[in-house]
Amino acid sequence: MDRRTVLAGMLAAGLPLSSVVSARAQAAPLASWHEGPAKASIMDFVAKVTTPSGRDFVIADERIAVFDNDGTLWCEQPIYSQLAFALDQVKLLAPDHPQWQTQEPFKSVISNDLKGLVRSGEQGIFEIVAATHAGMTTDEFDRAVLDWTRTARHPRFRRAYTELVFQPMLELLELLRQNDFKIFVVSGGGIDFMRPWMEAVYGVPPERIVGSSGVTRYVVGADGKPALIKDAKVDFVDDGPGKPVGINKFIGRRPIFAFGNSDGDLQMLQWTAAGSGPRFIGIVHHTDADREYAYDRVSSVGKLDKALDEAVNGHWVVVDMKQDWKAVFPS
Repeated sequence: MDRRTVLAGMLAAGLPLSSVVSARAQAAPLASWHEGPAKASIMDFVAKVTTPSGRDFVIADERIAVFDNDGTLWCEQPIYSQLAFALDQVKLLAPDHPQWQTQEPFKSVISNDLKGLVRSGEQGIFEIVAATHAGMTTDEFDRAVLDWTRTARHPRFRRAYTELVFQPMLELLELLRQNDFKIFVVSGGGIDFMRPWMEAVYGVPPERIVGSSGVTRYVVGADGKPALIKDAKVDFVDDGPGKPVGINKFIGRRPIFAFGNSDGDLQMLQWTAAGSGPRFIGIVHHTDADREYAYDRVSSVGKLDKALDEAVNGHWVVVDMKQDWKAVFPS
């Protein structure tokens, strides 16, 4: 399935392309940001690296910006969206697997037994992901992801997951885009899960998405047509120390601008900060329990502890969601 086919499918499905459109239609940069140190720091950095006569000018080819996805560009609570996708896929596929009715961890998923799922631990999660992400072609997986983004709803907000992107961050992506930054999403999430929908929602094309991946095999089917088959083996984990490795491997330039929200982004932020010349390091701090969620040091999802301490020590920009954002999600 090529990119144009995916985008056409998303348009036909009514997915929120308005997220990107609304960001591009803003009358002023960062319209959903309150005036304050965070917004000012972003605007000042962009101005100084794009002013040709300035001492901090950076040529366009080197204006690399990297963003984490979960918790940085969209909501990651109460569970990561890709896990929500996997759990929904188990229920969808259950009629074809009657043994799952008595086989853990699938039994717990089908019966909505969260405690049972937790008892299955990491091995149970791996089995669920293997069963729902492997054994199919990449085209089939693309279709499954797009079907899910069209129909699934967040348990609290009752909106499509792709509508629970952060409006202020969409505006930030557009500001950087207008100033000739090359934007990459660098996420611990699966690359095949992210690629089908991100261009329509964030304006970031598939080739600029770096994520975790499984082993993929090239095969020729009985019909003589080639296909790529997803296997239940891990190829690359793009999280923690894997993020700077992934940046080096797939991008080839050290970023000058990086945004994350958790300890899983720490090494990416450190790697960016360690480069020479002007650098911008930002962290989204989830402080708004009313409009989204409030969590940091003790959260089981998106834990922000060591990175928060380093942000203070390194004078990084910590964005307080409650104080710095006029709106959280697109209206």
